Amino acid sequence: MATVVMVIMMYRYGHSSSLTRKSSMVSLKNLLSAAIDSAQRGGKIVYDIRETADLHVKSKGKTKEGANDPVTDGDIKSHLTMFYSLKKIFPEVEIISEELDSSNLESSSVPPAAQYNYEVNSVITDDIIVPVKDVKVWIDPLDATQEYTENLREYVTTMVCVALKGHAVIGVIHKPFINFTAWGWAGKGISPKLHVSGTQGGPKDDIPQIIVSRSHAGDVKDKVKAAFGDKTEVIPAGGAGYKSLAVIEGDVDAYIHVTMIKKWDICAGNAILNAVNGNMTTLDGLPIDYSSREEYTNEGGVLATLYNYKYYLPKLQNLRSKSLH
Repeated sequence: MATVVMVIMMYRYGHSSSLTRKSSMVSLKNLLSAAIDSAQRGGKIVYDIRETADLHVKSKGKTKEGANDPVTDGDIKSHLTMFYSLKKIFPEVEIISEELDSSNLESSSVPPAAQYNYEVNSVITDDIIVPVKDVKVWIDPLDATQEYTENLREYVTTMVCVALKGHAVIGVIHKPFINFTAWGWAGKGISPKLHVSGTQGGPKDDIPQIIVSRSHAGDVKDKVKAAFGDKTEVIPAGGAGYKSLAVIEGDVDAYIHVTMIKKWDICAGNAILNAVNGNMTTLDGLPIDYSSREEYTNEGGVLATLYNYKYYLPKLQNLRSKSLH
């Protein structure tokens, strides 16, 4: 978190009203507002398609754990709306999406994202203007697609993340089926509607509650219990966005993922955790780098906590060390 704030402090503060006209610069405040609008618009599409129950489910293949990796009309049409709504406002910003343009839907039908958000303006009064070359935007047009096909709506989110010099700085996670949007800007502020847990003690009754992936579980349950004890409560859930918010809101103590995960799945949650002074790293305690489209996978697993990060990390490192010998 300290590194993220240091990166932000490198840039000169300004005001959106005096945003430079140079095409090589971008307002992070405007980008946050547009990201919120984009995620909400994508969520509306995801909601509407699910209501029709005509998802046109296809498969991308199998994950490393052998689980089906589906794609639906919700994924594709949400991608088109989210991607082009942002691209029309910020044409020079590199946007990295889980889905490719695989539909005949014309991008001309997509209106540009709104650059003003009342909630953002009520929380954040100033701005930071940064070079476009330092910015990457990661979008997940439909997180928890498998759960979406099973009509497990609570796990589904749409997400946008802004990375600055590889650090997750701005995150938006939208839950379309309850119309709830969480956002955070590291070092600047968070959504007033986001409930951040105030409980800073250790695990309740010394029994950690750990949330793990439902559809990409691998052997995570066994590893978690080996690290923290047989009484550890392991909670399977869908969607990295859902699991990140569960940590932030205090529903669980930590989110752990032990296999490869795509960076568009975790970037928004990482950014919001940075904004609330939490942590998301690899299982070796390394920061996750979001600077490269080509390096879109995180092979080092995930440990995400709001509090007590230093309690969880050594236990996981000890376990990983033993597994290598």
